[in-house]
Amino acid sequence: MVIEVAAISDVGCKRPNNEDSFGYDLQSRIFVVCDGMGGMAAGEVASTTAVEQLLRFYERLRSTDMEIEQRLNQAIAGMNLAVWAAAQENEELRRMGTTLVTACVDGSRMVIGNIGDSRAYFLRDGACVQITRDHSYAAEQVAGKIAPEATAHLGSLRQFITRAVGVEAMVQPDLFTAEVRSGDMVLLATDGLTRYAEAEAIAQQVVVGQDLAESCRVLIEIAKTQGGVDNITCLLMRFH
Repeated sequence: MVIEVAAISDVGCKRPNNEDSFGYDLQSRIFVVCDGMGGMAAGEVASTTAVEQLLRFYERLRSTDMEIEQRLNQAIAGMNLAVWAAAQENEELRRMGTTLVTACVDGSRMVIGNIGDSRAYFLRDGACVQITRDHSYAAEQVAGKIAPEATAHLGSLRQFITRAVGVEAMVQPDLFTAEVRSGDMVLLATDGLTRYAEAEAIAQQVVVGQDLAESCRVLIEIAKTQGGVDNITCLLMRFH
């Protein structure tokens, strides 16, 4: 299976700097998007460190006979510890963290992992489905994990994430598996896009056969025309 990829990160319309990061390794067949938190440089350090360390740990494990779920799980654990350790060593980086959404591929088998509220979407035959589940107060309330009355007073704070990379020495990702076939596409995106575009809107804009970079630009423009209050990052994969 050949993987075509394009990714764009945009600062958006309101933020002074970009705390999102993305990366991929076509040889190891792993792709990642992160949305840093902690303010200014700290968020940027968290997301950049997470991307670099995930790719490094996963590449190291590529020669083992592990199943890709185990390989990805171990790489995420190593990455999380690296971000957490960096925060402990520098007072200016304390309490920094980042979301994570990542996809790795072995043959026609794909594993998606996420921590926080950056999302993965699966596109096939004109339809788009959200794969990941947000780790946020709002999402957990909908899922029945948090009582509505416990978050009613929080207002916009209900969007705060409940799980993040680097906040503690250990973190548990959610993992999802899928079989991919020629023509399938996968979108990894930060909430700078997904707060403005749900699955149906994404399906309408990501056109079969369209240049992937152009599709990323179209999605980013959707967010910016509606205010673009956060950084916006899109990574699109297409399988052949």
